[in-house]
Amino acid sequence: MADLSIFRVMVAELTARKPRARVPEPCLVMDDAEQVQAYLDAGSARGSLAPLYLFNTALATELIRPGDLVLDLACGPANQLAQLAAVNPDARFVGVDLSAEMLRRAAGVAAQHQLTNVEFHRADIARLQRFADESVDVVVSTLSLHHLPDPAALASVFAEVRRILKPDGRVYISDLGCLRSERAIAEFAQQYAAQQPEVFNLDYLNSLRAAFSVADFRHAIRPLAQRVRLYSTLLVPYMLVVKSPSTAALDDLRRERIGQIEAAMPPHQRSDLRMLRFFFRMSGLSTA
Repeated sequence: MADLSIFRVMVAELTARKPRARVPEPCLVMDDAEQVQAYLDAGSARGSLAPLYLFNTALATELIRPGDLVLDLACGPANQLAQLAAVNPDARFVGVDLSAEMLRRAAGVAAQHQLTNVEFHRADIARLQRFADESVDVVVSTLSLHHLPDPAALASVFAEVRRILKPDGRVYISDLGCLRSERAIAEFAQQYAAQQPEVFNLDYLNSLRAAFSVADFRHAIRPLAQRVRLYSTLLVPYMLVVKSPSTAALDDLRRERIGQIEAAMPPHQRSDLRMLRFFFRMSGLSTA
């Protein structure tokens, strides 16, 4: 987001007298075709979510090895998953979501990018019966967990992650963080309002209100013990990341693929990406 906007958010947060209560999403499963299309557009190469997706791709790729089975929880229309699968063609990817409309669009995105290492299934991320104990190498999830109804459901997801991960399995989960003030939420929700449909702006506002707190995440990740660390953006936790330690530095080919995506971004997206990297780097999280 623009430098001025983020500092207005910081002022609003740091001067908030008391935290606001979390408000769950009005619709926990996004099946409306207009909403899904707006989210798909926001995650496209020129959409507002593109800088965040590339940030996630770079960090998650540090955990992925050739031959790995990578599970994406609540994959949505699969813009993020498609980028990960393209950067890591030697790994296998499975996206799960409860929304039939999201999965329909996800299949289209995979076909558009001619991906042969991706499949999709309809599933509840808090009950992953399709996946056996210790059967998955990497679990990823981005911008999805705030759709859960409550902290108990969040804890259930991480308990399932712990169950299905192999002994050397790895985790990369990124989501919105709970902001203290409505004024800060309004700043975020309106940052690209003129460039996006109203349905997306409203969904983004609801998502920010539904985000879980740092404390909620700390409690939920307990089953993973020392296997992950929780990071948040400096001073104001507007984004959270749960990540396992990196297994190896990026090889030249994958680094080049990520660099090509960044080079193709317009200046305002590269600015957003630099800002995101800066605020996480100050909290100890940075790409290799």
